Amino acid sequence: MKRYVRGKLFHQLILIVVLSGAIILLSLGVLLPRNLLPVYEKNLYNYLKQPLELVSDDIEENPISDEIVYIYMYEDMISVSDNLNSIVKHADVYRLINYFTAKYGKFYYKAHVYYYYTSETDQVKRVALTNDSYIKEAREDSLHSVFPIVFVTMLVVSLLLVLWSTLVVRRIERLKKKIDHIDDDKYDHSIDDSMQDEIHSLELAIEDMRLSLKNQEEYRNQMYQNISHDFKTPLTVIKSYIEAVEDEVEDTKTALPIIKDQALKLENKVHSLLYLNKLDYIREMNLIQMEEVDIKRILDASIEKFKYYNKDLEMKVNVLANGKFYGTVDSWETVIDNLLNNFIRYAEKEIRVTIKRNQIIFYNDGPNISSDLLEAIFIPFRKGVKGEFGLGLSIVKKTLSYMHYDIRVKNHTKTGVSFVITKEKDTK
Repeated sequence: MKRYVRGKLFHQLILIVVLSGAIILLSLGVLLPRNLLPVYEKNLYNYLKQPLELVSDDIEENPISDEIVYIYMYEDMISVSDNLNSIVKHADVYRLINYFTAKYGKFYYKAHVYYYYTSETDQVKRVALTNDSYIKEAREDSLHSVFPIVFVTMLVVSLLLVLWSTLVVRRIERLKKKIDHIDDDKYDHSIDDSMQDEIHSLELAIEDMRLSLKNQEEYRNQMYQNISHDFKTPLTVIKSYIEAVEDEVEDTKTALPIIKDQALKLENKVHSLLYLNKLDYIREMNLIQMEEVDIKRILDASIEKFKYYNKDLEMKVNVLANGKFYGTVDSWETVIDNLLNNFIRYAEKEIRVTIKRNQIIFYNDGPNISSDLLEAIFIPFRKGVKGEFGLGLSIVKKTLSYMHYDIRVKNHTKTGVSFVITKEKDTK
């Protein structure tokens, strides 16, 4: 017997939350700073540009910021603010000026990143230069602002997910218990309708399955009882006549025809039962090869076989339209033979078969079928008209279903019953 780990879904959810948190932290720590780098650099260039518009020609008179190095170049003269070495370690001015090739930009000098902005007026080229400390500070400020918000958000979302998963796991465990007790009528199989979601749909499906299994079990038990009763009758008759012959109460000439007749009935019932089970196998293996059949020829052949069963019955076929019918000859012969065999027992004077474009109507002028019998007339071994049991109409229903046809029963106003065979709508 398999054992299931309790709380497995909960553990999976915790793992997902942890992995999600790690991915978010990685995104904030690596991807976010990289994506925001152009924004930081744009702000830094503006920070370098504005002081160049304010400073005078004399660097010493108006120092704007200790974080910015100012370099003035006029012809062969170079003037540099005093904070150069504090900003650029081991700076070589003449080497630095070779990097100022554009209006603004950045460059790497002795494994460090530096940013510059230039302005040129009156043949004087002014340069504002700084390191990447502003970028680093901006990154730290952003992360310090974002991380607490993200952490709190993740915590709240994680708690909500944990609460939700706990509820889902409990409902799933309830479904599991319901399945474990699916054949226990004493178990509480009530359905909680408070949440109309997929789990609720699954619970409804399980309940439908439980009721279906229960009905099938009841039907199977009833069918076994009916089969036993139906098979017991001819066996009892055969046994009683054999004993009567042995006791010399009956002679052989009288008993043998009766025994033979009962044995034939029993054989037909066994063949019908085997054929009914065979139909399920044929459908599962998809062994029915559909082809167009000559339904008129099959009907004529069947009527020819049955017309001597009761010479007082008039049996005829009317063709109102040349419809196309599909299936196999054997299957249609089985359907028609079982219907005619049923009709002969109940018809008074007439059996009539009418062929239309998409229908075949079997009519007999016998008594109407009561409404309570109509509902179960195609169920095998259900008690039918005159209290008889049988499989004939069940075979008819199943065989037609496999060939994509439907059959229904219709009572006429006073007397007479029609069995109407119709093509299913989704077939050709």
